[in-house]
Amino acid sequence: MLRRFCWAATLSLLAVVLWVWDVSWAQDAKALEKSVGDLRVAVDTVWVMVTGFLVFWMHAGFAMLESGMCRAKNAVAILYKNFGVVAVSSIAFWIIGFALMFGDGNPLIGWKGYFLIGPDNSPAMGKAYEGIFSSLNWAGIPLYAKFFFQLVFAATAATIVSGCVAERIRFSTFMIFSFLLVAVIYPIQGHWVWGGGWLSALGFVDFAGSTVVHSVGGWAGLAGILVLGPRLGKYGPDGKMYPIPGHNMAMVTLGGFILWLGWFGFNPGSTLAAAPDDIARIAVTTNLSAASGVVASSLFSRIFFGKPDLSMSVNGALAGLVAITAPCANVTPLGAVIIGLGAGVLVCLSVPFLDRVKVDDPVGAVSVHLVCGIYGTLAVGLFASPTINKEVVGFFYGGGVSLLVKQLTGVVAVGALTFVLSYILWQLARPIVGLRVEPEAELAGLDLTEHGMEAYPEEALAR
Repeated sequence: MLRRFCWAATLSLLAVVLWVWDVSWAQDAKALEKSVGDLRVAVDTVWVMVTGFLVFWMHAGFAMLESGMCRAKNAVAILYKNFGVVAVSSIAFWIIGFALMFGDGNPLIGWKGYFLIGPDNSPAMGKAYEGIFSSLNWAGIPLYAKFFFQLVFAATAATIVSGCVAERIRFSTFMIFSFLLVAVIYPIQGHWVWGGGWLSALGFVDFAGSTVVHSVGGWAGLAGILVLGPRLGKYGPDGKMYPIPGHNMAMVTLGGFILWLGWFGFNPGSTLAAAPDDIARIAVTTNLSAASGVVASSLFSRIFFGKPDLSMSVNGALAGLVAITAPCANVTPLGAVIIGLGAGVLVCLSVPFLDRVKVDDPVGAVSVHLVCGIYGTLAVGLFASPTINKEVVGFFYGGGVSLLVKQLTGVVAVGALTFVLSYILWQLARPIVGLRVEPEAELAGLDLTEHGMEAYPEEALAR
């Protein structure tokens, strides 16, 4: 009897120990799983924020490149526009732009989340409640990180316009236009592509913004150029074009390097996650396309213009970067080289062509961002490799013309929306707030007439 009791007590005690151990192990496993999940969110968030900071730094590159490409008497005006547009874009995107772009709505527009108010339900972060930014649920990072990264993209689209309308536009008018571009025009088309809209449903692919960011800035800038007209002295009475060289190629080169560096945030950061294979591959395709753009533009300018042109080569790098922005996640390194070579040649053809048709673009922004943005978007339909994503296959890899047609549809739709609305805004600005500075002010330079200072005051003292 005693022996049976001892055996029963021993077995009961063993069962209790095993039960306690099992419960403890399960709790430890759950705690470990939660810790791993929290670490993943932290790593992804840091990655997205750092790449966002790189994209933010691109504005310094735009400021250097644009001011260097223009005359010294307008340097302050251009630097100020690039500085101010970041502030204006930040406010506009916070108030309304982010909501229109990523808030839940319909295939044409979002309508929730103004002032960034509203719940973000991201299953990747383990949230079970209903949110209002469903199009970004796939990204397992906090809402504020998503907002900041998308904000710096929106500001980039606006700052592209600055170079197009340089040396003759009123400062206040440009700022008003930038606010409206980021508040309304940019987010509407962005919703179509990245916010779960109709182009996304169609299968249109623009990984990091050849169309959403760069072409939009180019279309808006082209509309501004056409409404403003060319700078005084650019074209003679006989229609002959007179070059207006920039004043500081060192600034242009520095700006080009800053932009090249910033693109390693622009493209790899668009993963919105620290995915090692993806971000490494995208960084390589991005760099190869830029390098190929430099080589192609240098060779082209040497052969057809007589000498290699530094400004053309800097724009060649940017052309390659813009062109690879849409396809960077879906092409091989060889595809990236081919895309970059095409962009380098294309920008060399576009710049003189626009001059011949009297489209006065002081920094070549239309050629770089619009022309090569369109080219890069269509390149997805040509060079997307099934070895990367079997659902996105370009024409040269046996995918037929289906994807190419979808890409063309997106290019036309976004271009029509952006150009028409921008053209209307530029036309309305003329009678309401004024558009172009007076001829006397333009001849004297916008630095003194618009801002009362000079970028190089020692030159004034030497006169």
